[in-house]
Amino acid sequence: MSLFLFKRFLTFIATLVGASALIFVVLEILPGNAAQMLMGPDAAPEAVAALTSKLGLDQPALSRYAQWVGGLLQGDLGNSYVYSTPVLELVLERLALTVPLALLAMLITTALALAAGLYAASHHNRVGDVGMMSLAQVGIAIPNFWFAILLILLFSVHLKWFSAGGFPGWEDDPLDALKSLLLPAVSLAVVQAAILARITRSAVLEVMREDFVRTARAKGLSRRATLWGHVLRNALIPVITVMGLQFANLLAGTIVVENVFFLPGLGRLIFQSIANRDLIVVRNCVMLLASLVVVVNFVVDLLYAVIDPRVKASDI
Repeated sequence: MSLFLFKRFLTFIATLVGASALIFVVLEILPGNAAQMLMGPDAAPEAVAALTSKLGLDQPALSRYAQWVGGLLQGDLGNSYVYSTPVLELVLERLALTVPLALLAMLITTALALAAGLYAASHHNRVGDVGMMSLAQVGIAIPNFWFAILLILLFSVHLKWFSAGGFPGWEDDPLDALKSLLLPAVSLAVVQAAILARITRSAVLEVMREDFVRTARAKGLSRRATLWGHVLRNALIPVITVMGLQFANLLAGTIVVENVFFLPGLGRLIFQSIANRDLIVVRNCVMLLASLVVVVNFVVDLLYAVIDPRVKASDI
């Protein structure tokens, strides 16, 4: 077990280092100058040069990379060029919206996908299976921003059950705040639920063909008891893998959906920072999203060993 964890931890660290280097290099080769963007196109070259020096943009790239990584390790993400406030404060403020939104979307995704996948697998090659997978195929084809607009038109404009956008905050009324996140969460969850439902169906069907399932049925267990007690756990490994990746996709997908619903989350912050060429904010936000992807995959690897001891044994 210790060797298994050690190998996964080394992979975890190496991936973070590689991600940080890639993010820094990609943002370094982007055209434009942050100082020029802040001062405007008509600013004097001397003023732009002075601001460039003040922001440290005239230092060698390797030196700036080392300073950035050192700041990350110490929890110092620097100050935003545009907002003139610490990046860490901006990120934490926006995460208070984005993380609950992604968790709510993941909860909806899991509930819909497991129910649809299990139902389709238990009605294999029947009307329920064909109908459910047809709906899943339609769900995969729907862009989440377009579906978000449809939800606004139906539930906000016509039925007036939800607000069309904005976020009231968690302080005054948490239930009202949660309600404002419901439509964005559903728009994020539809595509992911459709994908996960198809994977759940395939995984369950594969396990249902195993000998131990026939043995359980021969011992007198009902179809439902066999499905929930024996099949589902053994089918969870590919499902959990995709769920881990989907949670990271949901966090990244908030960039578009938060702009549709005018939500002041991390996705909207990234969008605004790209427009303002506030590279220090963009760099740290993208690194945060990349880190979340790596952390989620690390947790999924650990869950493998809990769900299926054969995974753990194969690495020892």
